Amino acid sequence: MKQRLTIPRIVPWLFLAPALLLLGTFALFPLLRGAWWSLTNADLLRTDAAVWTGAANYSELLSDPRFRRAFFNTACFALMVVPVQATLAFFLALWVNRPERYWRWLRTAFFLPIIVSMPVLAVLWTMLYQPLRGGQTGLINALIGSIGLPAQEWLQQPHLALPAIAFMSVWQGVGFQMMIFLAGLQSLSRAQLEAARIDGAGAFQRLRHVILPAMRPSIIFVMTATLILSFRLFAQPYLMTRGGPEDATLSIIQFIYETTFLGRELGRASAGAMLFLLLVAGLALLQRAFAREVRS
Repeated sequence: MKQRLTIPRIVPWLFLAPALLLLGTFALFPLLRGAWWSLTNADLLRTDAAVWTGAANYSELLSDPRFRRAFFNTACFALMVVPVQATLAFFLALWVNRPERYWRWLRTAFFLPIIVSMPVLAVLWTMLYQPLRGGQTGLINALIGSIGLPAQEWLQQPHLALPAIAFMSVWQGVGFQMMIFLAGLQSLSRAQLEAARIDGAGAFQRLRHVILPAMRPSIIFVMTATLILSFRLFAQPYLMTRGGPEDATLSIIQFIYETTFLGRELGRASAGAMLFLLLVAGLALLQRAFAREVRS
């Protein structure tokens, strides 16, 4: 009898064992190893000679102006991308949410940049942002020149480089958020929308009182996912500006990458990664608290 009772308790763990093994090997163990390295002076090529330094790496990072600049740039990038991309994606979803078949082609056109490799897009947009040199110029400068505005060195000016990269990122990612919003819109009750229309509610009133309340889960998911993805900024500035000019586009992940593979300061880089992990985890917890408050 006892044996029969113990079998059902063991079987679920047997099914979970492969996943737990992979999770522990490729997620939990590297996390714990990185946390240990962050408290040492570990060198990338001599990790066995690491010496315990306690919180010295963390205190040095928090007082490092370059690390603070990387954090500031990443936060500014998120503030520029998240609201613009989410808002634009929502209204694009409203626009293409039509039953006619030819509207599917427009949805595909907005979604295509998502499937293109980021290095390819980085090279393409670097050419589009090309400043006026001799008789050649990028398409963007050619367009603004056609309306009488002066050409700009988009990726060479510290005050323009990060907004230019943010604009490219909004263009590249808006199709993904649009599809999520579109899925939420297509799950709305048509009867409820029709009842609101019959009651005399205009388009804005239907949007405010019917569509937005029903779309709260999708909106919260999109805002959270976009925020986390924006803090993972690396490929765009690294390929387009190398973090310049004057560290104007340096991101946290690029700082960690350079500290690890160029400076070989594995302990310091691990401390930066732990701070980055705490930041993202804090944002996730804030999102959960906000979502719980909205639903209640």
